[in-house]
Parts: sequence; structure tokens; C-alpha cells
Amino acid sequence: MLKEAIYHRPKNNYAYAYDKQTLHIRLRTKKNDVNEAHLIYGDPYQFTNGNWQYETAPMTKIGTTELFDYWFVAIQPDFRRLRYGFEVQDNHETIIYAEKGFYSEPITNDTAPYFCFPYLNEEDVFTPPAWVRDTVWYQIFPERFANGNPANNPEGTLPWRSEAPTPTNFFGGDFEGVIEHLDYLVNLGVTGLYFTPIFKATSNHKYDTIDYMEIDPQFGTKETFKKLVQLCHQKGIKVMLDAVFNHSGFYFPQFQDVLKNGESSKYKDWFYMWDFPVKTEPAPNYDTFAFTHMMPKLNTSHPELREYLLEVGRYWVREFEIDGWRLDVANEVSHDFWREFRNEVKAINPDVYILGEIWHDSMPWLQGDQFDAVMNYPYTSAAIQFFAQEALGAEEFAHKTTDALLMYQENATEVAFNLLGSHDTPRILTVCGENKAKVKQLFTFLLSSPGSPCIYYGDEIGMSGGMDPGCRECMIWEEKQQDGELHSFISQLIRLRKENPAFGNKGAFQFIRANDELNYVMYAKTFADTTLLFTFNNSDKSITVDIPYDLKGKTVTNLLTGEEFAHETANVDLVLDAHGFIVLSF
Repeated sequence: MLKEAIYHRPKNNYAYAYDKQTLHIRLRTKKNDVNEAHLIYGDPYQFTNGNWQYETAPMTKIGTTELFDYWFVAIQPDFRRLRYGFEVQDNHETIIYAEKGFYSEPITNDTAPYFCFPYLNEEDVFTPPAWVRDTVWYQIFPERFANGNPANNPEGTLPWRSEAPTPTNFFGGDFEGVIEHLDYLVNLGVTGLYFTPIFKATSNHKYDTIDYMEIDPQFGTKETFKKLVQLCHQKGIKVMLDAVFNHSGFYFPQFQDVLKNGESSKYKDWFYMWDFPVKTEPAPNYDTFAFTHMMPKLNTSHPELREYLLEVGRYWVREFEIDGWRLDVANEVSHDFWREFRNEVKAINPDVYILGEIWHDSMPWLQGDQFDAVMNYPYTSAAIQFFAQEALGAEEFAHKTTDALLMYQENATEVAFNLLGSHDTPRILTVCGENKAKVKQLFTFLLSSPGSPCIYYGDEIGMSGGMDPGCRECMIWEEKQQDGELHSFISQLIRLRKENPAFGNKGAFQFIRANDELNYVMYAKTFADTTLLFTFNNSDKSITVDIPYDLKGKTVTNLLTGEEFAHETANVDLVLDAHGFIVLSF
């Protein structure tokens, strides 16, 4: 065995409390290097005649990546404290792996060499809101979804869909437009709405906030927004708002005061000013988001600014009963601020979903003291590279997906925010080269994955568009111009996710095959006595593959067509068209 590849560390994503009774423990070994792995565990203080009393539990190989295998076991010990190690075996030897190193046999006269899970404290269990596991989100860019009240229109508003979107034009989308189309959203099957910023700002995207406590007049009033939230709740839909606490807009009154009064401004320490007088050209002499002078970075360690932003978090939860916060550029704000933000918001409603926009490994933010989840870009970007762009082979796609699934503890993965597109990316149909079969594959993968999936407005009806501003076109409401067949297909997937526990978040996900030669992948999702087998042909030609299960005497259902088959033989072949796919239940 390659000992250098064997790895474990307590806490984080390798050993954690899944709930107040259950511990999840993972182990990493070199790919194809270990035949069996067992957990050795016991109470650190339980000795008989000088010998530590321990138990063993077999571990299951749950995933394989390019370099490693991952093993898993869930235990519910009678005690809440744990010392533990691993027994790993190949064809030639059996070794014991513990915190202090490798041994030829279990150590029984002392527990100090073993890994330690000191105590399963209930308050330390990572507990994101349970409702998120079953939520299907729908992202709305308010300016472009629907114009329900022309009286709100900002100056220069254009007729709906009369021109292509630009960074500066307006079409008058507002809250009344969303209210008018709530039944459309219910019929699609979504149960959560994620709004990009609604607060007062000068742009059409509203990420340049002027006042975090006021709604932009073009969207309506606070009364209209409160009505929208109440109607959503009546229809079983949660509401999540987007806020930018990393930076303000250029016209944020406090920053304007600094521009006017310079070093004498009482707000100068709300920002990271380098020197005075303030300069914006040719480059700003203050910290900003990226390098744009229009978005000055906020100093969240300043007590007055900190309290202002914390009250923003509290206010919209307390007064409007919103269900979630999506936090823009969350990784550039201090962990200390986010810990206090979580405490303040959760004190009002423990069930509020706190979602961070982070594009990289986010374990430091997912310790249970800051965010409930992050936007799961590593997961869905691998799917897009495989299905849409054909930039990954089947094996590499499976490896990257497995890496992403094991990046965090299962509690966090179950509520991770999975998306195929957003206001920041080209539309998924465009990424797929207008190939609808690829789009269907991607939505099938998205909606059968662990996590909380999100649909970007209009993707369900086949809207296309390139990078911003092309991805921000006005929603198409004329049914003749919508792709009704794609809409029905996505609605069917949402229904399957809701009605079939194995299809949804209760199903344990594992790749069965990833074949580079034929360019197909196969994964199973299992729950109780039900197995779902997903098979995707990612090639431009028809392929035939065999099902690696004994189906003799079993009734098999094609979930997408409803057809049932009773197989008389053990071996069954599948014929898949170019970019075809099938979901079988047995």
C-alpha cells in the first residue's frame, strides 16, 4: 500500500456529526490500492484488564477520483466521545492507520495514538434549514422578468423585448410582474424564488447599492414586496434576497460624503481609503471590488458600518419574513463578520437559509458558524464541461463530480446551491450550441443531483443568450415563442424529484461506470429498496451498453416514459441515441 496516500483528519468533511446521534467518517486511499477498510472505534475511557475495548465497522468505497478512493461509514455509538483508527487491507498486508502513524496491529494499552472525536455536542452539529433539501429554486433578474405596473417605469424604459439587452437599458420589470406570473411558477414546480438585488441602485442589475434599507422604486413599494412574499408563502414558495456587503455602489450616500469631505468625512473609515484627496481616475486610491472605482469596498470591521449591515440582515427577515440571504462576493468579507451576521439573523428565524457566493473550495465558511451553503460552481461546471462543451472525458467528469460531492460534509452537500446558468454566465442553451438534447441531459443531471437545484429564468422555455448582457434578455411570455416541450420536460423532472425519494435528495449517489471509449456515464441513486439507474450517452452516435445489474424477474420502469418491463434474463442491453439518456427504476 502507498502509505503516503492514506489520509484522514477529524472534523471538517472527514469526520463530522451528521445529526445528534450519527457520526460520518471518511478515509482516503490511493486509487485501486486497498481492498477493504474497517473503522476501529471505541470510548476513549473504556478499558477492561488494561485493554482498550473497541468495535469494528466495515467501510464502503463511495467514490473514486483520478488519484484516490474514498471510504465511508456512518456509526451511532452509545457514547458521544470517540477514539478511532482504520484497518486497511490489500492483497499482501493489513495495517492500522491512526493519528500518530501506522501500526501492524491495533494498540490496546493506550488510546492516545488514535484519532479523536472529543464529544458530539448537539450545538456543534451542522444544521442547515431542512426545507432547503426539497427546494427547487428559480432565479429572477427582476428588471427582466415581467413588467406588471408601467407606473413604476424608470425614465427611458423601453417596450418589453423591443431591443437587445445592454448594460444600461431598462424594460421595467417589477414585483407586480412577478405576482402576475406566480401561477406559472407554481405549475412549473419551483418552490423557491431567488431574486438578484432589489435595493435602491442606479443600474439595471442593482449590485451597486445606494440604500440597503429601501427597495428600488422601479420594482415597487415595500407594501408590494410584502404582498409578494405573502403570496409566495401561501403558494408554498420561499423567497431569498441577494445582498452585497463586500462593497457599496459609488452613489452610496456615505461614500459620496467621503468624496465631498475627504479626510474630514465621518464615514472615511467605512471604506478602505489609501490617502486623500480621493481619486477615481486613472485608478482609484481606495479598495474596490475588482478594480472598478464604482464599487468601493466596505470596511466591515468598523462598528457603525457593521451595525448598519447587520440591521439590513435583520430588517428584511424581521419585517418581510424573507426565507434566505444570498451573499455576493462573500469570500472577501471577514469570517468574523459572517459569524455575527449568522447569529443575528438566525436569532430572528433559525430557518433562514444563508448562501454564500464562493467559486472555490469553501470549507472554511461551512463549519456551521457562518453559511448554510455556497453556490456549487465546481459541481455544475464539471457537468457543463462534459455534457455541453465536451471538454471533459467521461472518466474525468466522474472524477471531478466525485471530488465536488466529497468536498464538504453531507449536511452541506444536501443544501448546496446547484445551478447551470445565472445572470453572470451565458445561457445554458447557448453553451450547448443550441443542442436541446444536451440541455435535457444537463437538467436531468441537475435535478437528480444531491443539493438544492436552481433554474435561471427563461432557461426552461429555451431562451438563449451569450455572456452578460446577452443572458439578461426580457422573459418571453408569448407561448408560441416558448419551447413548450422543454418546459414540460423540466416540469416532469421537478415532479420526479418531489415524488421519488431516490430521485431527490434522499438518494445516495454513486457512479457505476464512466467510459471514455464510448463516451457515456452511468450512476445509481438508491434509497430503501429502490435503485434508479441514470445512463447518459454523450457522443454524437448511437451506442449499446449493458446494465450491470441482475434484472431477471424484476419489473423495471422507465421513469421518463412510464413504460414497465419484466425481464426474463439477467443481462439487459440499452440502446441510446446520440446524446440520449434513460432513467430506470427497479
